Amino acid sequence: MSRTWLFVAGAALLWVVLAITALSAGTVELMATAQQAFAAGFDPARMDAAAALDWHIIQHIRLPRVLLASLVGACLACAGAAMQGLLRNPLAEPGIVGVSAGAALAAVIVLYFGWVGFHSSLLPLSAVIGSCIALLLVLLVAGPAPSITTLILAGVAISAAMGGGIALALNFAPNPFAMQEISFWLMGSVAHRDLGQVSMILPFVLIGFACVLLSAKFLRALTLGEHTARSLGFSLVRGRVLILLGVALLTGASVAVAGIVGFVGLMVPHAVRLLVGPDPGRLLWTSAVVGAIFVLLIDLCVQWLSPASELKLGVLMSLLGAPFFLLLLRRTKFSGGF
Repeated sequence: MSRTWLFVAGAALLWVVLAITALSAGTVELMATAQQAFAAGFDPARMDAAAALDWHIIQHIRLPRVLLASLVGACLACAGAAMQGLLRNPLAEPGIVGVSAGAALAAVIVLYFGWVGFHSSLLPLSAVIGSCIALLLVLLVAGPAPSITTLILAGVAISAAMGGGIALALNFAPNPFAMQEISFWLMGSVAHRDLGQVSMILPFVLIGFACVLLSAKFLRALTLGEHTARSLGFSLVRGRVLILLGVALLTGASVAVAGIVGFVGLMVPHAVRLLVGPDPGRLLWTSAVVGAIFVLLIDLCVQWLSPASELKLGVLMSLLGAPFFLLLLRRTKFSGGF
């Protein structure tokens, strides 16, 4: 128990340091502006013009970026840990099995036809529905107990189909500006977002986390085999549906605001296992915590590496995740599995 609380305290402290660093990144001096804002009761009307502008930048540009980077990282890492536990497959991850592509395709369709203009909630809702459809298709193709190779091939097939739909939308984009906007969104980024988008995905995120975390005992029982889990009183159908619903909600909400940010759900759970062990129940929430820190750190690197023409978060994550995935495949080949 003491080790768990030590981990939580250390992770919280690291997140606070990274968050303050991210809020301070740029030409605005955070501490001086924060002191003036506190003295003025956080009312811009009581600040001088320069401090009010600085506080606006912090509140409406940097703070949403910090919150969304943390939320996206927590959602994708927790979803990846849940998928690995459900399929008992260390290579399972929402992006690998096509869920991110399904969410992206649904969101692109909404953006392409301009349906998001009817109501802002249509974008996250469409992404959630798209991720559910993609995940169901993968499981139908791979079968009830897929091998690693079958799962990867099914994910590749569904991702290719969804990618074809995205390419079709780009091909028939009404103008070059629309095509460029969709392309940049697909690369994955949490820049230029606002607090409205944070509140827009928050209900889906909370429900998704509830579904996944409530399945911790089921995932523990599942490590002993399906027959053992059933003998312990767990319903396999109910448990799978609850986890898949949670994964779809978490992934869809992330894709709706950040585009495709791959490999988070693959890398983070593997790193966390070295710290907390293989217990699926503990791995879920610890992966969420580490995922929030990891994506926030990578987003800081994005800002530092290319301050003039910003590198996209999803691009840098792919550059890091692809070699990790290849090393994981190599390890699987020579160890005969996990």
